[in-house]
Amino acid sequence: MKRLTVLLVVFGMFCTLPGTLHAGRKTKETPVNKPVSDDDLLKARPEVVEFWKDMRFGMFLCWGPVSLTGKEIGWSRGAPQWGRRPGVRGGRGKTDARIYDSLYKKWVPDKFDAEHWVKLAKEAGMKYMIFLVKHHDGFCLYDTKLTDYKSTGPESAWKVDVMKHVADACHKHNIKLMIYYSQPDWHHPDYLGENHDRYIKYLHGQIRELLTGYGKIDGLWFDNLRPVHPNTAKLWNAEKLFKMARSIQPNLIINNRCGLPGDFDTPEQSIRGFEFDRPWESCVTLGTQWSWKPDDSIKSLKECIDILVTCAGRGGNLALNTNPMPDGRIEARQALRFRQIGRWMSKYGESIYGTRGGPYVMKTWGTRFKDTNRSSDPSRRPWGVTTRKGKSLYVHVLNWSREVIDLPAIDFKLISYRTLTGGKAKVAQADEVLTISVVAEHRDPLDTIIELKFDRSLDGIAPIFAGKRSLAFGCKAKASGIWPKPKFDAALAFDGDTGTRWGGAPNSKAGWLMVDLTKPKTFSRVWISEAYDRIQKFELQEQKNGKWRTFYTGTTIGQDFNAEFEPVTTRYVRLNILAATDVPTIWEVQLFTE
Repeated sequence: MKRLTVLLVVFGMFCTLPGTLHAGRKTKETPVNKPVSDDDLLKARPEVVEFWKDMRFGMFLCWGPVSLTGKEIGWSRGAPQWGRRPGVRGGRGKTDARIYDSLYKKWVPDKFDAEHWVKLAKEAGMKYMIFLVKHHDGFCLYDTKLTDYKSTGPESAWKVDVMKHVADACHKHNIKLMIYYSQPDWHHPDYLGENHDRYIKYLHGQIRELLTGYGKIDGLWFDNLRPVHPNTAKLWNAEKLFKMARSIQPNLIINNRCGLPGDFDTPEQSIRGFEFDRPWESCVTLGTQWSWKPDDSIKSLKECIDILVTCAGRGGNLALNTNPMPDGRIEARQALRFRQIGRWMSKYGESIYGTRGGPYVMKTWGTRFKDTNRSSDPSRRPWGVTTRKGKSLYVHVLNWSREVIDLPAIDFKLISYRTLTGGKAKVAQADEVLTISVVAEHRDPLDTIIELKFDRSLDGIAPIFAGKRSLAFGCKAKASGIWPKPKFDAALAFDGDTGTRWGGAPNSKAGWLMVDLTKPKTFSRVWISEAYDRIQKFELQEQKNGKWRTFYTGTTIGQDFNAEFEPVTTRYVRLNILAATDVPTIWEVQLFTE
């Protein structure tokens, strides 16, 4: 068997706030096919995870017969003839299920070329591909022997094993391949029905087919609609599934969407807050939906670079989605954007590949990618992030919201510095602060990158908080009600992570969310991030002598709401939601002195 030499960057993963350092590791050869014990089959080897983290950037690719409609994959499908079973979230789409399920009978993507897809991923600087082989709609893009609802089926208008072409192209061009497989299957008659056990055999059988018929597979990307929980794992018989999968492909990395924690988390359409203890990957669409949509708006190059750099700086990977057109081609606008990203990565990839996030932790109070660098107030946008590798610290200034970047000093001697993106920077190291400035004409509009070289490796340094502190961060909270399953507790609205949220009681269209600041504190600004834009009227209140007094009123909130007011001094603060179109739910509420 071949052996793969993996360059492992010495790194200690550490917690977000505060952090703890783990032992480093040495560069060494790692045999990728070394047998593993049964006890280790539920998790990837550390060196496999570290190699995956080193890659940093991958392509997410969603495609299928649904591209003929231009609507979203799976979710656009209506209820099937047997109706919607309990626990099945699908079946609410506008496309009649009989029409949706027959699309493959007229789908002939005669310009399909998997090698073109893979070459484009490589041009974009991507190191791996996550290929969707089956979504919730149940249609299979490979030659499974367990159903005829597939691209090679007897009624398929186009009999091609798409998975084989993709796998062959990835292997040829050295792009690591992960399989995206949805366990929920709204087309299969046994899914969550009386014979669900029969469906589990089908699911396990398909995973076995995929892992035995297409050469080396580097990962499984499951897509479950339920939280990590023993009951969810039991629903898929996940322990047996993981063990079977790794007994076939020992070096798989598996995500957290099968009921088990897996090896990494998968925030969707958002960027996690600074998290270095747990591996993660943001999956983000280049356009506005996962499958192809005609005349869709796509993200600018600036937005793409912001997302990629912010993911790396906060400790995660990015999987950026593309969605081929009905004929199999990747739309020209998308292909151009990927190539533009690739040209940027060819120049500055050293500050992304093989790096780890931090050590500077900038609490930005806005971690969803839509907010990351487009706050309504430019002065409050995060200036950027830092990445690190060995003795090098890369300072990524994505937004010059201030003339000088001030960072808390570190106990390392600065040896040299340079501006990777051209021009010159001024860097000064003092006992208490590290200052960086670049004159306006030398600033890069995409990302001004300054590399700082120190006298020794940064791989042992603990996280350093370098952002604005919210008075409400991490405080105890209460609410008028909470969404029960899974629990969306009140405290999740004050944890600094817009990947978690408070949800009101079922069927409620009003409610309140209260935070205890532990003692009277003075603040004059609030930042709120709301999910789903449901709130229509609200008020902010302080508690005085046991009674609530309103100090601010408003209507809609949205994902990036800032408000200033006369200073308020109180211990208890309440967001009182007076009217909403549906159950109110809040990502974050944070309070500031300025």
